[in-house]
Amino acid sequence: MPFGRKMTGAVLGCLVLAGCSALPAQGPTASAVIEDASAVDTAHLGYMVVDLDARVADVLATRSVASLRGRFGDNRPAPEARIGIGDSVTVTIWEAAAGGLFSSPLSASGPGSRSVVIPDQVVARDGSITVPYAGRIPVAGANPPAVERKIVEALKNKAIEPQALVTVSRNIANTATVTGEVAAGARVPLSARGDRIQDVIAAAGGVRAPVHETFVSLSRDGRTATVPLQILVDRPAENIFVRPGDTLTLVREPQTFTAFGATGRNSVVPFDARGITLEEAVAKAGGLLDHQSDPSAVFLLRKEAPEIARAIDPNYPIPPGRSTVDVVYRVDLRNTNSFFLARRVTVHDKDIIYVANAPLTNVQKVLSVVQQAGTPALQAKYLSQ
Repeated sequence: MPFGRKMTGAVLGCLVLAGCSALPAQGPTASAVIEDASAVDTAHLGYMVVDLDARVADVLATRSVASLRGRFGDNRPAPEARIGIGDSVTVTIWEAAAGGLFSSPLSASGPGSRSVVIPDQVVARDGSITVPYAGRIPVAGANPPAVERKIVEALKNKAIEPQALVTVSRNIANTATVTGEVAAGARVPLSARGDRIQDVIAAAGGVRAPVHETFVSLSRDGRTATVPLQILVDRPAENIFVRPGDTLTLVREPQTFTAFGATGRNSVVPFDARGITLEEAVAKAGGLLDHQSDPSAVFLLRKEAPEIARAIDPNYPIPPGRSTVDVVYRVDLRNTNSFFLARRVTVHDKDIIYVANAPLTNVQKVLSVVQQAGTPALQAKYLSQ
């Protein structure tokens, strides 16, 4: 037998004995993805393989999203501004006639003054301010009209039909703190009409990062909830009223997915938009390689909540206490309807898209290896002649 045939046979024999694992590849084959799912202990490393169909797309559409309104149950009208410790308060007092405690006597040069302005006072830790002849007046927790009534009551039988006007010249208690990805982080005073989250963010100069990459964390009464800023735009009900003492932290978190396998772009791919669908993500990854990919083996890998996994497959064993379930969604893009289904599925941050090689690709690789192995033998035979 000629040497070239012997060499070719030897290479083929080695490949057969070693199996397809001896061939270079970008990832598992479609069949390996299916087999590996049942070959491991589901309590530790297992994952679900799910064919994407209309029912599964409907289940994914029910996936709950973070909600500020759901977290804080805040659908009330704007809060009423109240005086708090640290606020600066100005008090003006009028009397009905001259010659009283707070008015100057009549003179030849003028009618005299019937009012006095008490300089700004900072509300002390005991929650009170001092008003001459009225003593210490508790003001913390009360609104200005209520404080005015307290002052007038304290001055009865002392001043001549007194009237009082209380204004908050420097608001500290009725503020919200805005930090993070805003143009000017600050303690923002809340107006009497009430301010929603977007109002407060605008008062702090607006966001610096793209909206689709910005997340809002609201901390209130020891609780914190985080939502994408885009939700406040898409769902006005989520743009709830801000309360005194709230802290808003805006964080930039670029949203990305990873593309592997027989795609035109194997890399970490940014969304560059407020949200993308599966078909858009495949396109962003460069599409499928015509000479290499298997259109029936497009996979979306992600971690799902247990309730989503149970809705998809009630029989899948989920160990108690497990917070997430690894799920692999298989999409057959040979079926035209799958393109419409892919448009209904939203890609999430840190998802993985993997496209397996077509089965014929391994045959091509074998032939390429055989050709490379046989070429030196043919060259030697040619030179010996």
